[in-house]
Amino acid sequence: MDANEILKIASRIGEILLENGAEAYRVEETIQKVCEGYQVEGVQAFVITTGIMISITIDQKIYSNIIRVRSRGVDLQKIHEINDLSRYLNQHPIPLEEALQRIEAIDKKQRYSYGVTLFFSACSAFGFAFFFQGSIKDAICAFFAGAAIQITSAYIKKFDINDFFHHACSAAVGAFCAMLSMKYHLCDDKDIVIISSIMLLVPGLAITNAIRDTIAKDYLAGVTRAAEACFIAVGVAVGIVSVLTVWQTYIGGF
Repeated sequence: MDANEILKIASRIGEILLENGAEAYRVEETIQKVCEGYQVEGVQAFVITTGIMISITIDQKIYSNIIRVRSRGVDLQKIHEINDLSRYLNQHPIPLEEALQRIEAIDKKQRYSYGVTLFFSACSAFGFAFFFQGSIKDAICAFFAGAAIQITSAYIKKFDINDFFHHACSAAVGAFCAMLSMKYHLCDDKDIVIISSIMLLVPGLAITNAIRDTIAKDYLAGVTRAAEACFIAVGVAVGIVSVLTVWQTYIGGF
């Protein structure tokens, strides 16, 4: 049994899960299940938002690995497929090389195309406008504001900029679109347009994971996730307030 290959498989599984929005406790449990499937004597996994530490015992020898996770996003389909594969490996351990090939195949799967993502992001903003009791004019303006936010977000991601600046700029674009809509009487309520469009930026998954990790008694990961969510929320607020302040100062009312 190759301890290094087992560590590599467990590390890649944990890395993919953490990069795509999985909770810390889920990553730890999945790593443990995979290692147990290959009859590892002892498994210890410690996961936080930015890193994974794994230690396994084989033939009374201890092997360990540490991974720094810098990239984070949301892809629930990858989490689902990795979870399915881990459960399969726990019950039917296949050759290590084949397992690694399956893991890499899941990681390389393409997400939805840019056009599909852009369209449905705009549709989400459109739907939220009605949720906040906006008019059809507000919904249409929110549709275009949401599209503008998605375009800005996709462009900024290319430069690997920190989340605060990323969300602040995206929120600023959405607020600017709402102010323009109000200035030219294209919408009835700019606030609804702003709120509906920035729902695309709300760190809902980070907040949910913070609660779930805390309930699972993984307090360090929970606090880290909560801090990340607050950081993003402040960035969104700064972006909106900046646009509103500049607009009122240099352009004036409507």
